[in-house]
Amino acid sequence: MYDAILLISFGGPERREDVMPFLENVTRGRNIPHERLLEVAEHYYHFGGKSPINDQCRELMAALGRELDGHGIRLPIYWGNRNWAPLLADALRQMRNDGVKRALGLVTSAYSSYSGCRQYRENVAAAQAEVGEGAPAVDKLRVFYNHPGFVEASVLRVREALAQWPENERASVHFVATAHSIPSSIAQTSDYEKQLRETTRMVAAATGFAEWDLVYQSRSGPPTQPWLGPDIIEHLKNLHAGGIRNVVIAPLGFISDHLEVLYDLDTEAQALAAKLDMRMVRAGTVGTHPVFVAMLCQLIAERLSPGEAKLAIGQFGPNHDVCPLDCCPAGQRAGRPPVSEAPSVSRPS
Repeated sequence: MYDAILLISFGGPERREDVMPFLENVTRGRNIPHERLLEVAEHYYHFGGKSPINDQCRELMAALGRELDGHGIRLPIYWGNRNWAPLLADALRQMRNDGVKRALGLVTSAYSSYSGCRQYRENVAAAQAEVGEGAPAVDKLRVFYNHPGFVEASVLRVREALAQWPENERASVHFVATAHSIPSSIAQTSDYEKQLRETTRMVAAATGFAEWDLVYQSRSGPPTQPWLGPDIIEHLKNLHAGGIRNVVIAPLGFISDHLEVLYDLDTEAQALAAKLDMRMVRAGTVGTHPVFVAMLCQLIAERLSPGEAKLAIGQFGPNHDVCPLDCCPAGQRAGRPPVSEAPSVSRPS
């Protein structure tokens, strides 16, 4: 059925000179003021102008390749990004030249939303149109927010963070999960919040937290536009006002420690915690944890073998393999076609 894997990610600059062109790619058509781009660029310059996300994709590809080989799955892995090299069109062109006809698409997002799912399918469709005749078909793997492997890997990361407190002090630690904020209007068209809350609930329960908070970070919209909240910075202030002094933060909405995790949590949130005399420990993302990589292999195996079990835990079953036409729409906005005209699956016509 399939002759390749395509890792599909966001992309990021790899040197200082790439930062502004990258940000212009990300925000094209969104009327973001140039001053705001300069402000965000400083986040990248803080780390020398290089985002770690591309290296993290390379590490994930290598780890997944080894895992697939260990299970006798001999499929080459290609990689294409939405916003920066290697771009999706270049990856599809190389795949076509290598004789690939049909690939499984692995998107680096565990949840359903426009930007985390549907937009990637639109990106693939646009890249297929650019490549033209012979562009391979790409079928996206299902979202995995409630796959036992994703939950277990997240639990193990939180336990690693908790181990930084003596056992007799852990009862005073408060658990906070974070995810990327999105506009409220777009959140209403997907199960993003519901899925995040389900993952957070399961991870908190497995790590011994009876109470937990889900908050958001990395907002980029204008102040007049409602986005999901509360924001992590405001939430830390409120926790401090309520007498909380020990906090473990788990960025469950992200699968790797890329720049938004490093800047928004390890830099801004950590600086605030220090100012408030709070101890904040940030749990690692699943990254290339062996349990997470094994989960990705299982997701691939279930699509290669129709009888393979589709694993899911919690209150909801496994998500669909083929997204319906109205799945995770962005809604009507300037420059965007009505939802009914957007592609439903990432396959060449």
